[in-house]
Amino acid sequence: MSQYNKIIFTGPVGAGKTTAIASLSDSAPVKTDARASDMTKERKASTTVALDYGIMNLPGGEKIHLYGTPGQERFDFMWDILTTGGIGLVLLMDNTRTDPFQDLKFFIGKFREFIDQTNLVIGVTQMDLSRHPPLEAYHSQVEALGLKSPIFEVDARSREDVSILIQALLYSLDPELEETP
Repeated sequence: MSQYNKIIFTGPVGAGKTTAIASLSDSAPVKTDARASDMTKERKASTTVALDYGIMNLPGGEKIHLYGTPGQERFDFMWDILTTGGIGLVLLMDNTRTDPFQDLKFFIGKFREFIDQTNLVIGVTQMDLSRHPPLEAYHSQVEALGLKSPIFEVDARSREDVSILIQALLYSLDPELEETP
């Protein structure tokens, strides 16, 4: 791996991007939350308006830089800025949303060029609140879009769960990586 590894987290508002980065970061994460002023306020009081940022330290001194995008399309100008130089994408999906597959298609479409140049892993959050749709349905949707991607049920608050997403992404980029204890 290079000395500068940048992984991007994206997904709809409330999917857990800020929380996931906070659960992984080995230093206090940088957040750019502001009071929600549009329909987002029905889901949560504040929302990311520029980025979230954290650092995950790896054995041997390497670091993974974690960047979270805003979930609202009106901040999509940040998406291209944040993906520049990235090595992969973590797409978090909120299983309690009205139509998570519409969200899935939207974000894969918006990030498709980046995904095609790097790789993608998907984490489905809020499955403890809604088991429908099941993970198998996400696999079918992703395959229908012409992609193969690891998909996991995750709790964004769990360092272990989010770490699995990062490991799967890194292994998909370089299958020769050794697992560290």
